[in-house]
Amino acid sequence: MNLPPEAPALTHKQLRQWVADRLRSDILENRLQPGEWLRQERLAQDYGVSQMPVREALKTLEGEGLVEHVPYRGVRVVAFSIADVEDLYATRAFLEGRAAGEAARQITPEEIQTLRMLQDQMAACTSPSDLARYRQLNKQFHLTIVSASRRAYLERTLTQLWDAFPTMLWSNFATTASTSAPARFITDNTEHEALIAALEAHDPGEAERLARRHIEISGEDLIAVLREAK
Repeated sequence: MNLPPEAPALTHKQLRQWVADRLRSDILENRLQPGEWLRQERLAQDYGVSQMPVREALKTLEGEGLVEHVPYRGVRVVAFSIADVEDLYATRAFLEGRAAGEAARQITPEEIQTLRMLQDQMAACTSPSDLARYRQLNKQFHLTIVSASRRAYLERTLTQLWDAFPTMLWSNFATTASTSAPARFITDNTEHEALIAALEAHDPGEAERLARRHIEISGEDLIAVLREAK
């Protein structure tokens, strides 16, 4: 891995961000494995930079929860536990449920159209080779609803969660990195359609209930797969 062509013009802050982006990508795409130790010297050599931007980038990722500092040993990629998955999905269910309720009051016809377009594209993803695209579309779907809530704190908090865990941990486990839970595509599509209908009807209570249950079911499916693989 080498610096981008524009590297000579990068400021120190931009270079630190570039390294953080590369590290984040390598972690989330499993080129750096859960539990793997991250040595500054090796990373600096791999990325073609000095150790300082690597050190600063690792602090950024530690703040995001993707790496952890172990005293007297160094920094390693976080290995998520089932308890971590339970906590993340419980947090999402509450916050995204609230966002959906608020979105039902505020959402525009244009935003409903965007949700339908994203849902149609997800419904067209029918093979394992479509999985990465499906997960990216799913992220856009959920964040469109969050944006429609017009609640700045919810949008900021949930965007940060999705940025740190863009496929909500499905790609962070070998068992689910390249597969989905059985019939998850069909279940997602049905739940998404019902949620769109509640938003279009401007029904805050139903939108909140459906969004919360949708996320809880997704978390339960992931946890069930992980427990079965143990």
